[in-house]
Amino acid sequence: MTNISSIIRHRLKSSNTKFNSNDNIAEFIHPGELDLLVDEVTEKFQGVLDSLIIDTENDHNTNETARRVAKMFVGETFSGRYNARPKITSFPNMGYKSLYTTGPITVRSTCAHHMMPIVGSCWVGVIPEEKVIGLSKFNRLIYHICERPQIQEELTSQIAAALQEYAETSNIAVVVKAEHFCMSHRGVKEHSSDMSTAIMLGAFEKDPALKAEFYTIMGTMKGHSGN
Repeated sequence: MTNISSIIRHRLKSSNTKFNSNDNIAEFIHPGELDLLVDEVTEKFQGVLDSLIIDTENDHNTNETARRVAKMFVGETFSGRYNARPKITSFPNMGYKSLYTTGPITVRSTCAHHMMPIVGSCWVGVIPEEKVIGLSKFNRLIYHICERPQIQEELTSQIAAALQEYAETSNIAVVVKAEHFCMSHRGVKEHSSDMSTAIMLGAFEKDPALKAEFYTIMGTMKGHSGN
């Protein structure tokens, strides 16, 4: 019997669609197939545990771990790959043409290099044009983009591009500040360092005073030292 992952991969290749770790592939997954994918990942992750020489049959801590991990990957930490973007409704802008800022929005993502958590915050600045979106929609969209394996630079770029599309404005600022567990829990094991990335688009790139205003406001919001 052909694995469901092979069937989905064939659809992607047939349509010449890339399926990198931080790509959304929801449109190529049919109803009911995510349950089959959980079954497949369970079987394969059990093989990983077996290769690590863990006696999952007799160890009460790990005898259901393979299925727990499979459900976590498909339904939670990587769900931004397998589920469609949340519905984002825009509304007419009734004349507001100045900066507004939202954040911190929680970042919970996964490093694609070591499959370790990336945890932090995101702040967004917007100069609206003809449309605006509801405040909670920033959170929903960013959560969806975060829930996939990636590196922080690409995460920040994807957030900025999506906000330009859904907020219907070219004027977007995005800052992400996060701790990488692949650095704090392995390798150099440094717990004091964060990584910050920033994308400035439209007026934020062209106008130094606007960029400075955004950073000033961002610095007064939650998630910064002293706040």
